[in-house]
Amino acid sequence: MTSRHRSSEASKGLNSLSPRRRTVVKAAAASAVLAGPLAAALPARAATDAPAFLHGVASGDPLPDGILLWTRVTPTAEAVPGSGLGPDTAVSWVVARDKAFTDVVAKGSTTATAASDHTVKADIRGLEPATDYWFRFSADGTDSPVARTRTAPAHDAAVAGLRFGVVSCANWEAGYFTAYRHLAARGDLDAWLHLGDYVYEYKSGEYAARDKVVRPHAPANEIITLADYRVRHARYKTDPDLQALHHTAPVVAIWDDHEFADNAWSGGAVNHTEGAEGTWSARKAAAKQAYFEWMPVRPAIEGTTYRRLRFGRLADLSLLDLRSFRSQQASTASGSVDDPDRTITGRAQLDWLKAGLKASDTTWRLVGNSVMISPFVVGSLSADLLKPLAKLLGLPQEGLAVNTDQWDGYTDDRRELLAHLRSNAIRNTVFLTGDIHMAWANDVPVDAGTYPLSPSAATEFVVTSVTSDNLDDIVKVPEGTVSAIAAPVIRAANRHVHWVDTDRHGYGVLDITAERAQLDYYVLSDRTSPNATSAWTRSYRTRSGTQKVERTYDPV
Repeated sequence: MTSRHRSSEASKGLNSLSPRRRTVVKAAAASAVLAGPLAAALPARAATDAPAFLHGVASGDPLPDGILLWTRVTPTAEAVPGSGLGPDTAVSWVVARDKAFTDVVAKGSTTATAASDHTVKADIRGLEPATDYWFRFSADGTDSPVARTRTAPAHDAAVAGLRFGVVSCANWEAGYFTAYRHLAARGDLDAWLHLGDYVYEYKSGEYAARDKVVRPHAPANEIITLADYRVRHARYKTDPDLQALHHTAPVVAIWDDHEFADNAWSGGAVNHTEGAEGTWSARKAAAKQAYFEWMPVRPAIEGTTYRRLRFGRLADLSLLDLRSFRSQQASTASGSVDDPDRTITGRAQLDWLKAGLKASDTTWRLVGNSVMISPFVVGSLSADLLKPLAKLLGLPQEGLAVNTDQWDGYTDDRRELLAHLRSNAIRNTVFLTGDIHMAWANDVPVDAGTYPLSPSAATEFVVTSVTSDNLDDIVKVPEGTVSAIAAPVIRAANRHVHWVDTDRHGYGVLDITAERAQLDYYVLSDRTSPNATSAWTRSYRTRSGTQKVERTYDPV
């Protein structure tokens, strides 16, 4: 979340008296992590050497003629994630138009090796656009689960509508992933967007649910080595609700900081001690390698998650990487938030984004954005609200500054991007954002200080966390208590904010037609219960041509 949204997240779920971190190294060498902690990342399996698909299957990055398929095979009992053990194993895949696989349209095989942690990807092409398919993998007579996926519409297709699930910030130790289960149960998604913090890097107990570990993750130490990151991804992929969603629709994912370490930037992170925890470059490389091994993501540029997908003439989706190229978060030592030499995107990515938005001929231009782009003035809050908010965002609790981990900390990039939208009359740009553990519906003003006299250049829908702590969790009060007080104050100081919910957990459903883009916000009854129910709470939309958000009173 911020320049400590992350060290906040280290403190976010932590008790306010939790000692400042990083005095000793918690990392273990890969060889020391290969026994119990690694095995803990796996569900129980039969005492047999037959291959097993213990982490489900997944698909991602849909194209009009293709889809990226993923799985992980456990070829032998000792070949647990991160171990580097296990033989090369032939893995075949098959794609069909029906769940019974009577109408097969594609098949092939590849080899899973220890070098890629026995993960497998198959980039399937030659498929029909806007079509449901079923797929599975097989190894030595053992079949994986069967999953549904869907291709994107044809490049120039007139698409009546699109529907995406939208999620972010799923902390294993803070609760159950019932948000994923409820999205999977819908059965009506073209795809789902994960806007970052798919996994968290903390050691067990450091960042949980109001300081309580709901379920322990693996490994127990903070993840630093390649083996560590592999084991953590593997633990997440054993979750039945996450598997269910991956088995239902393709994912389109970007990373934020916790796939690396809290408040990561190009040269380091708040949650990284250079030397004691190795070099940042080695840790970042390990995190990226594990991410690309374990996620069905097709990088357009090697080592990044920024890329663009198109869904007919209705929408294109620009996906950002706001960690690999950013300058260090602003501080007295590292410079001002207005310094034009500091960047959140990097020059090449910003130019790519601007060019893509200008060249787009779709009705809607969606931007998958890991941290909030709308300005957020917080200084008007009372002291009793200011401190927990500062903790959540990782801000100084005495003498509040802006949230320098989001676009507020890189105002020159934001100014350039919004000016580009205005000067080129680029309409219908919608930022889809996670990270902040709160739900928001915002206009994105060119000049927040004079809004609403200043025009709005875009709109932004922000989804809350799946499980990660938010304001009521930090204050440890009943859900909704903080929001009832804070939301009116936040809106009064930020007139471009139409709605903010600081307290609840859940997900969004984005529905797009030529006339409007609408986000329905859903909340969970209890993130710590594996049987949590889901309920619709609010909906906001932006109508074509307006660049403004408005409330609507029914979900799609």
